[in-house]
Amino acid sequence: MPKFTLDDLQSIKAAHADRMAFSDKTYLLICGGTGCHATGSIKVKEALLDELAAKQLQDKVEVVETGCNGFCAMGPIMVVHPGDIFYQKIAAEDIPTIIQEHLIGGKPVEKLLYKNPATKKHIAAQTEIPFFAHQMPRALRNKGLINPESIDDYIARDGYLGTARALKEMTPEDIVEEVKRSGMRGRGGAGFPTGLKWDFARKSPGEIKYVLCNADEGDPGAFMDRSILEADPHSVLEGMIIAAKAINAHKGYIYARTEYPLAIKRLQIAISQAKERGLLGEDILGAGFDFDIEIYQGAGAFVCGEETALMRSIEGRRGMPRPRPPFPAHKGLWEKPTILNNVETLCNIPQIILKGGDWYASVGTERSKGTKVFALSGDVNNIGLVEVPMGTTLRKLIYDIGGGIPKNRKFKAVQLGGPSGGCIPAHLLDTPVDYEEIAKVGAIMGSGGVIVMDENTCMVDMARFFMEFIQEESCGKCTPCREGTRRLLELLKKITEGRGEPEDIDTMEELCGVIRETALCGLGQTGPNPVLSTLRYFRDEYEAHIYERRCPAKRCVALLKFEIDPELCTRCGLCARSCPVEAIVWEKKQVARIDKEKCIKCLTCYDKCKFGAIM
Repeated sequence: MPKFTLDDLQSIKAAHADRMAFSDKTYLLICGGTGCHATGSIKVKEALLDELAAKQLQDKVEVVETGCNGFCAMGPIMVVHPGDIFYQKIAAEDIPTIIQEHLIGGKPVEKLLYKNPATKKHIAAQTEIPFFAHQMPRALRNKGLINPESIDDYIARDGYLGTARALKEMTPEDIVEEVKRSGMRGRGGAGFPTGLKWDFARKSPGEIKYVLCNADEGDPGAFMDRSILEADPHSVLEGMIIAAKAINAHKGYIYARTEYPLAIKRLQIAISQAKERGLLGEDILGAGFDFDIEIYQGAGAFVCGEETALMRSIEGRRGMPRPRPPFPAHKGLWEKPTILNNVETLCNIPQIILKGGDWYASVGTERSKGTKVFALSGDVNNIGLVEVPMGTTLRKLIYDIGGGIPKNRKFKAVQLGGPSGGCIPAHLLDTPVDYEEIAKVGAIMGSGGVIVMDENTCMVDMARFFMEFIQEESCGKCTPCREGTRRLLELLKKITEGRGEPEDIDTMEELCGVIRETALCGLGQTGPNPVLSTLRYFRDEYEAHIYERRCPAKRCVALLKFEIDPELCTRCGLCARSCPVEAIVWEKKQVARIDKEKCIKCLTCYDKCKFGAIM
């Protein structure tokens, strides 16, 4: 089989590039990410193919299943080209209408278009929807635009041209210097300069070196890496090839959690396609460089996101961190020099090599260059995947892109940086999102999970939730993390159950300091952050729980007593119909009352009552 060359890349690019712009066909891009699959996009695609066949439109219309589109709250999603018409929350039953009215009649189906909550007007073009209009897709440059299972689609959008430049025109030193010039910092959470890490590994002596991709995304509310792998797997492979050339490694591993079956499937397809084209394996692009990649599936341990624990897991040992130094760049996987970067970091590398480090550094802040991908979730209207320049404020992220808080409720806090991050309150909404500014307010950038909380969130209970996660995921190797997080969790449970004492706050603050200073790895060192940040900004809620035996947000069940205000009760019976244990006694035209012995304090009646009658 003849070797795949740069000319072959250019030929495929020329044949496939801009086909949607210059083709006579209509393209229907259906979101095929996990989120849209869960809401029915597979059935929508099947209905599309059946209806197109029935209308004999197969030659004029092409259906493309893409990866995650990003606007997860609106799935299933379909975008029609030409026109960039964005359809949301479509069902299989909507397909005949779309084909008849739009594809045949030429008029978009208004009821399926995005409706701007502020103006109450429908918006047809995807690029004009505020969720997309305020973003700058770089890492997500191919999301919703290509078939992730087609290497030709990827090559058509400059795929593997960065590899060709790195292998044929650049030395390892050149690659490292370009990455340094970009100012790229690791997007996995720590923010360590990527070029510097690569330089350490490049200079480390040894014939055997490794390149690792951390796709073990374990933060609650985080789905950035999964979405990138589902939408654009070749970009990660290409980033790893370039990294391998930079440090002279010939073997790479992608550590992906087993809970990501679709991402793993598309990675496997991408690896097979790259090998078939000679873009992985021996003598890549005839440049005399060999490199191969293998997927290693992790069992979902959060601690295996820590680099040394991840390496031990690949070695077949228990995933537990080890002390550093020596650092992985000198002694990593199987004691050989190793670099590990996460999915988002690696998928940016091809563009940095192709367009230059100065291009990448042209956006962002002085010390935090480029863009950052965030998974926006929680009490926010537009849940989804967001990419913005570093330095974008939290307010723009949550309100301009996220669409604000549902049901006109007040914003209370945002948890940034996952379970090891911190809660940032409303008066700090104008904080720029970069590594330095976020650290100043008591949080961390983390991998990019952003959980928004409204006025009905109890911050003490939120700290308890995250501490429960951290304690459960502790590997148990070091005493500060194993025992310290357990003790913090006990104190938080005590407070939310109405048994808190004034000295508990002092005890927690002292314990947090000890854990931060003495824990072995980043999981333990940052574990106290949810407690410290909520104590810093929401101490009054802790005091209300302790001194008044009261939960201001009315969420801590042990502190609640339920009554129905007869003055506010409209006698509608909605609370009684909603109660899962029939604890509400109600007859037509009568004020409802609560049977305290049956009530399980589930808050269903409180959430369902539209008149504020549940006290």
